[in-house]
Amino acid sequence: MFRKFNIRVYGLFIKDNCVLVSDEFRFGTKMTKFPGGGLEVNEGLVDCILRECKEEFNQEFKIINHFYTTEYYITSAFNPNEQLISIYYTIAPLDEIKFNISSVPFDFDFIEDAQSFRWIKIPEISSNDFTFPIDKLVGEKLKVY
Repeated sequence: MFRKFNIRVYGLFIKDNCVLVSDEFRFGTKMTKFPGGGLEVNEGLVDCILRECKEEFNQEFKIINHFYTTEYYITSAFNPNEQLISIYYTIAPLDEIKFNISSVPFDFDFIEDAQSFRWIKIPEISSNDFTFPIDKLVGEKLKVY
């Protein structure tokens, strides 16, 4: 039974008709998703994605615009008592990219909280590229953006 909301905020960094994705190993699970994470108490949505960018990329980003907010009921993949609400913004770095971008998926040792980034060509996006249903939907929406 639903007990609380889990609000997630994600960034869509688009460059040269590609979008940046995050390959991660968390909770003993391999996952591919968009960069971002959970909204904290006393934090706004924009503040959340800018904080997540600083944490994940160790670099400052700016918001370009709102892209998508979950429009249907979805249960959290990690807690069946939580309703997931995901908000996506297009983002861009304030200066040149300083973080590593790999050309292969899961370019790391499989230890908890491992993460790597890579580009996916937007016209070639497939639902198989993503782990979670909401990211699969957003991937499809990017193809017609």
